[in-house]
Amino acid sequence: MIQTRRRGGERSKETLKVSEREGVLEALREVGTRKDQDIDVADTALLLASLDRPGEPLEPYRRQLADLGSEVRAATARTHSVDMQVAALADVLAGRWSLRGDDETYDDPRNANLMHVLDRRRGLPVALGILWLHAGRAYGADITGLAFPSHFLVRLGARGQRVIIDVFRGGRTLAAEDLRSLLKETHGAEKEIEPQHYAAVGNRDVLIRLQNNIKLRTIAADDLERGLEVLRTMTLIAPERGELWWETAVLQSRLGNLKTAIATLEGFLAGPSAADGGRGELEELLRRLRSKVN
Repeated sequence: MIQTRRRGGERSKETLKVSEREGVLEALREVGTRKDQDIDVADTALLLASLDRPGEPLEPYRRQLADLGSEVRAATARTHSVDMQVAALADVLAGRWSLRGDDETYDDPRNANLMHVLDRRRGLPVALGILWLHAGRAYGADITGLAFPSHFLVRLGARGQRVIIDVFRGGRTLAAEDLRSLLKETHGAEKEIEPQHYAAVGNRDVLIRLQNNIKLRTIAADDLERGLEVLRTMTLIAPERGELWWETAVLQSRLGNLKTAIATLEGFLAGPSAADGGRGELEELLRRLRSKVN
């Protein structure tokens, strides 16, 4: 009888985990319907993180985000200039909270999981950037992520001035020459700064960039099933991004699921989002996949 009850308890726990996971997926699906400015970037990152930590409650981490916001509001109450705001943010995030970039184990997947980042107090530039964005917006700052390649940066504005911040380096502000050096360090000596590198990115873009870090590492490790799981989260929060459905179909076909890949593309192309661009590449991929099953 004891064994029977134990097995029943295990089944109940598994059912609860499945139910919790479905609830998180549904919440992410709802995020996908929101306007970009209505997305809570930090809370959505926690939802994404929770999928890799089944059974881990979200509320303690949400309380941490609330505490971070309260601390930042207090620290910035008497700041005016952009330099004063950067200093206050750095004092809270890099100082009191000890949030820093992980140079030692940069490719550790925990560095892209916001729950782990809050536990370990270190992470990738984009994960730390999400916490800086959350902190800045908690007191109404003019703060945004940038489309700088390979190394996520944020920009803070106040009183007609703007600064670009390297959150991976504790809130160091970067001049034009610093940005040029950083770009060449990551992309080669011939690479030069272009206007799009300064472009602001939306909340959805930031979250896609976060998940892209996980996806690229799993695919590099030849874990295609895991790559598909990550892509699913990306299509939930950004269902109109044709490139994500293209990648999904490619991975499905690599796994031998040609009919599923075809159905994926057909479903997207039949919807209204396919008219927004990139349709030709999707149709070409669909044609190639169909030719393999005919």
